[in-house]
Amino acid sequence: MSDRPDLLSLVVAFFARFRVTLGFLMAAVVLWLAAPTRSSIVMGLPVAMAGEGIRIWAAGHLNKSREVTRSGPYRFFAHPLYLGSSILGVGVAIAARSVPVAVIIGTYLAVTLTSAIKSEEAFLRRVFGDAYEEYRHTGIVDRERRFSLSRAMANREYRAVAGAVVVLLLLVWKATYNSLF
Repeated sequence: MSDRPDLLSLVVAFFARFRVTLGFLMAAVVLWLAAPTRSSIVMGLPVAMAGEGIRIWAAGHLNKSREVTRSGPYRFFAHPLYLGSSILGVGVAIAARSVPVAVIIGTYLAVTLTSAIKSEEAFLRRVFGDAYEEYRHTGIVDRERRFSLSRAMANREYRAVAGAVVVLLLLVWKATYNSLF
């Protein structure tokens, strides 16, 4: 058996590694195709905010690459950051008011987050072994750890907040520019 990675592994690694860069490219396409109105933005904004709220909650519990996190939303979901990203994406799709945008966002999230999850789980199994398997299969949680804003900041969640704000403001600008706001 060869130690060379197969094509699927290379594709997964590519999408996991470059998901943020691809996200910027997709955001440009989304903005171009979006047809936002005041009501679509008003409906999409709380959904997007809920998604970002889940991301902040998760980031405030996460000690990346140092442990298997078992507190906060990790008590309920193996990948709450990605869940939050997905909900945020739904909010942006609603705000954009465009079927092609919804398809692009859904496809982007399905491909990149599936790749990221596969890559992340392989890393966690390699680094934490039995501790990660125990977390995934037994549901043992840490009820003592509390949310920490400084931990969320250390995990650079402010970048996701800034990105979400910029995208939503650009949708407001587009709606205003097109006299739909």
